Amino acid sequence: MQMTDFFLAELEREAAASRRALERVPEGRADWKPHEKSMPLGYLATLVATMPGWIAMTINMDELDLNPPGGKRYREPDLTTVQALVEGLDKSVAQARAALCATSDEHLLTPWRLLSGGRVVMEQPRYVVIQDSVFNHLAHHRGQLTVYLRLNGAPVPAIYGPTADEPL
Repeated sequence: MQMTDFFLAELEREAAASRRALERVPEGRADWKPHEKSMPLGYLATLVATMPGWIAMTINMDELDLNPPGGKRYREPDLTTVQALVEGLDKSVAQARAALCATSDEHLLTPWRLLSGGRVVMEQPRYVVIQDSVFNHLAHHRGQLTVYLRLNGAPVPAIYGPTADEPL
């Protein structure tokens, strides 16, 4: 099996799980945080919606500077409604799917860099970035999102197994 096929299948599974969580985000609670040090619900949900698009960045760009010297700081879009979150997810998944279909395993073996202020923060082969910094990172933030859902009284979807709301 090629890595691209593996990642395409994982993308479809993770997109479906993310959609189930995003569809339950309570409207009008974008600024809600469970703790002063926590990120706001709206930002967290936006991360979950847009992270699959990072696959396209990893494939199509050689590096990303989150805070380029003299340039504009990288920001996620501001998705403030459930409809916008789901549409954002659909867009980011489509971008990821297109990039994966257009690349090769050989390209996924080449290095990719993350920078901040012109300094290298991370350099890894693209396939490692996709697995660790996209899929694993997405699962982490989606897990956080399910806790936020519970704390806001929203039903928590079954993702990798049953929940009190979806006992399967």
